[in-house]
This record gives sequence, structure tokens and C-alpha cells, in this order.
Amino acid sequence: MGFHVEGLIAIIIFYLAILFVGIWAAWRTKNSRGDGDPREGIIVGGRDIGLLVGAFTMTATWVGGGYINGTAEAVFVSDYGLAWAQAPIGYAISLVVGGLFFAKPMRSKGYVTMLDPFQQVYGKRMGGLLFIPALMGEMFWAGAILSALGATISVIVDININISVIVSALIATFYTLVGGLYSVAYTDVVQLFCIFLGLWISVPFAITHPAVTDITVTAVTKVYKEPWLGSIQSADIWSWLDSFLLLILGGIPWQAYFQRVLSASSATYAQVLSILAAFGCLVMAVPSILIGAIGASTDWNQTDYGLPDPQSRNETDMILPIVLQYLCPAYISFFGLGAVSAAVMSSADSSILSASSMFARNIYQLSFRQNASEREIVWVLRITIFIFGASATAMALLAQSVYGLWYLSSDLVYIIIFPQLLCVLFIKGTNTYGSIVGYVFGLFLRISGGEPYLYLQALICYPGCYADPRNGIYLQRFPFKTVSMLASFLANVCVSYLVKYLFEKGTISPKLDFLNAVIAKHSDEIMDKTTLVKNDNINLSELAPVKPRHSVTLPTTFTNKEAISDLDSSPESPELEDKDM
Repeated sequence: MGFHVEGLIAIIIFYLAILFVGIWAAWRTKNSRGDGDPREGIIVGGRDIGLLVGAFTMTATWVGGGYINGTAEAVFVSDYGLAWAQAPIGYAISLVVGGLFFAKPMRSKGYVTMLDPFQQVYGKRMGGLLFIPALMGEMFWAGAILSALGATISVIVDININISVIVSALIATFYTLVGGLYSVAYTDVVQLFCIFLGLWISVPFAITHPAVTDITVTAVTKVYKEPWLGSIQSADIWSWLDSFLLLILGGIPWQAYFQRVLSASSATYAQVLSILAAFGCLVMAVPSILIGAIGASTDWNQTDYGLPDPQSRNETDMILPIVLQYLCPAYISFFGLGAVSAAVMSSADSSILSASSMFARNIYQLSFRQNASEREIVWVLRITIFIFGASATAMALLAQSVYGLWYLSSDLVYIIIFPQLLCVLFIKGTNTYGSIVGYVFGLFLRISGGEPYLYLQALICYPGCYADPRNGIYLQRFPFKTVSMLASFLANVCVSYLVKYLFEKGTISPKLDFLNAVIAKHSDEIMDKTTLVKNDNINLSELAPVKPRHSVTLPTTFTNKEAISDLDSSPESPELEDKDM
């Protein structure tokens, strides 16, 4: 395959358009924000992201390169098919659940990042521990999709993979650095439009290619491959449910999601954004499903690709760009490539900004430099955006198992962060001791279950497990990920109440409350709402009325009324006082 000048020109045009929109959004933000806090503008977009732009950016965060490529691959692969393409339905339900149950309490209380409620209830150190799996998830995801982008571009344009990854990462990092969430949001609008238009333009040309059999026939009849509708074997039902629940519940506790929720102008808008994004995810999956079905219905011997087919060559993850390359005219395939590139950048920029926001806000500012100036925090944000962008690029170029690392870290988000989020928002009385035990217990159960992508052998062989004949790694059919999540949740609740009971009864001396989580009358570790939103921190709108907590009595320690109350009808917040730290 030769070097394609036309394809390179098409990609340059797409990238320049996205870069222009990102810079324009940064300029527009700077002129419209006036004297507003630049930190709030970068992290949560000044809390004035409109309904249309908000819906587009939330949809684009999910509909990335992994989403459209992975959906097409699942439909194409024999013995899987559409029945195993869980992402479209799973993420759509995840957005609906997040909007109905999590968006309102998070937005109503004026948090800035997903980690704020953890530091409010469990303290600075526990917030730092929870930052680790959250950071791993964001960074490995960014690295994985950048790696996929390089491979995709090389299929159609035939340019060096490393160059395509570096240029893509530089563009995404640059406009994120100068414009923050505003640039990310407005470029997401352009990117989502490119994905929709690029893939839908490609489908008619691919489906009418002479080498393609009617996909309605191959859906239920074996022609070149097993029917692309697929099926779920009885032995795999529990594994299927485990993965499905991971997508639904594990798709909620991500900073990339809550960054959009917290940028909405009101709690009601945050809920509406989630519902609209769920519908958008379903719509955007349709062309990917059709392309996967087209690939499964193609006699590759009649194309320039030839035999063996992509599955025999272990190129199933590239089925979408392969269909664009060999079943569409050149000018159409180049346009589709631009759509894929746009999809990848729409996810990479979100992950980079999310990781940087959590570090600057929850680690640097709240844990170490609570009196840091606006200018200082803005520069920390910009530096970390650059560092995390460079790190994601390095992983995409160097790591051989970046997808395996992302699978493992996304499991940790589901098993560790999701139950902790349930506790801080909806369960009264959990404390730092229970949080630590739940964290460690969930981590142990997940690691002990093994990870085939990283060749990590299982320590616990759950019912139904079997050894992979290719490498001897145990594969689990038991839904151990969901069981680990439930075990982590129960450990948090049970240990929290047990510790509370033992301290109340005097069985354990108050002196042993070394985390200052139960008995301590005043703790620099546990952050109340005043600390999180004090005037020299980050200016927020629509705050719930709070009173500074200068002492903590035993009953109030275990009453999290604020977390479960409906705050939409609350009166205007009184002036907040600073808490001595």
C-alpha cells in the first residue's frame, strides 16, 4: 500500500478544523468570563454549559474511538456478534441511571470534581487513595484510544503510526490546555458531527459493494462466517451479565462524566444532559453495527484485501477502517478516517482534562495548598494537562498491553469507586475505617481473579473457571467482578458501623481513633462543605446552605443528611465562613 496524499490532506483538514474550534472556544471564554474565577472556567466551564453543547460533549465523551471500533469488532467476530456488543445499550443505561440518581445530588451541592464528596466524608488521605484508580482509568483509556488511532490511520493513509499518535495527542492537549472544558465541549460538537456524517456516508457505499452479501441474510444464516446477530451460550450467561453490569454501573464513577454534570447550569439540566446523551449513544452506534455486519457479510477474496479474512489475520480490531479502505471509494474512506480520528480525539481530550482537574483540585489544592492563589492553580492545571497528555502518548507508543491495563483499571473503578460513591451519597454513617477496608478488600478480590490481557494468573478459581489452552491463564465465567463490588460495598458499611458501635460503647479507647474519623472533636483531615467551597477556594453558584463545622459530635458524625436531601428548593446560600485548617 502506497502513501496516500489525498488521505493525508483530508486528515490535516479535519485536524485544523478541530484546532480552530478549540482556539476559538478558548478566546470566546476569555472574553465572556470577565472577572470570573479562571479555575472554575477550566474545570467546570463556569457552570454555564448550555443544554445543546452539554448534550453533545457528554455524548462525545462516550462515543470515542474505542466505542465505534469496538462495537464494529464485536458484531464482526465469529461466536460473538451483536449479542455481545454491549457498549451501546450498557452505556446508554449507565447515563440514564447516572442522570436519575447521581447527577442531582452531585450538582445540587456544588461540587467541583467527583472526588469532592469523598474528601468531605472520608478525608484528604482517602481522597488521595481513591484518586489512584480514577487516574489509572482516565490515563490508560486515553493511551488505549490514541494507540488505536495510530493503527487506524496507518491502515488507510499508510503513514508512520508514531507520527499520527504524536500529532493527534499534541492537538488535543494544546486546545485543552488553552481552553479547558470550554474548548473540549465545543470541539466535541464538531467531532460528533464528523463521526455521524463520516460513518453514515460510508455505509451506503460499503453495503452495496459487489463482494457484500445481503446483511439481512447473513444475520441469521451462515455464509462466510457465523450469523452476525450472535448468541449467548448458557455457560456464558453469568459472564455476559457481569460485563453488562460493569458497563452500566462502572460507567458512572468517572470524572469525565461528572465533569459534564457539574458544568451544567442547574441540577435539572444535569439530569436532562444525561438522558439526551443516552439517546445520542444509541444513535451513534448504528453505523458501527452496520459496518461490523458488512464486514461479516463480505467475501474478502473478491476485494483487494484478499484471503485470509481479517479474523484469521488477527485484525478484527481494525475491521471498521478495513471496511472503509477496501469496500468504499478512496475519497469516502478518507472522509470516514477523519470521522474515526475525530472520535478518538473527543475521548482523549476529555480523559486528559479529567485527570488534570482531579489532581489540581483534590490533590494539590485541597490536600497541600488550600490557600493557593487562582493563578497558581491555573498553572498547576496547565502543567498537569501537558504532563498527563505526554504520559498518555508515551503509553500509546510504548506499552504493549495498554488495553489490558485499561480493562483492569476500569474494573477497579467499578469495584472500588462505585461502592464508595454509593456510600458517601446515600448511606448514612460510613467512615474512613470502613472505606479503607472496602477499598483493600475489593482490590484484593479483583486482582485475585486474574486478568488475561495482562497474563495475570488468577489466585482464586471461581466456579466455572477454565484454563485457556493457548497460555494456561484461568478464564472466569463466574461474575466475580460484580461480587467483588458488592463485597467492597458491604465491607465499607459493616466495618463503618462496627467501628462506630465499638467507639460509642467504649470498647475501643478514643485515643485509638488515629484517623480522626469518629471521636475527634476537630480534624484537619475530614473536610466539611465549608472547606470544599470556601471563598478562597473556587467560587460556586447554587450552593446548598451550610454552616461551618467547628466541632463534630458523635451523632452528627454518622448523619449525612445533606447527601440525600433534595436541595433544589433550598434558599440562597448564606455567606460561608472559612474553617481553620
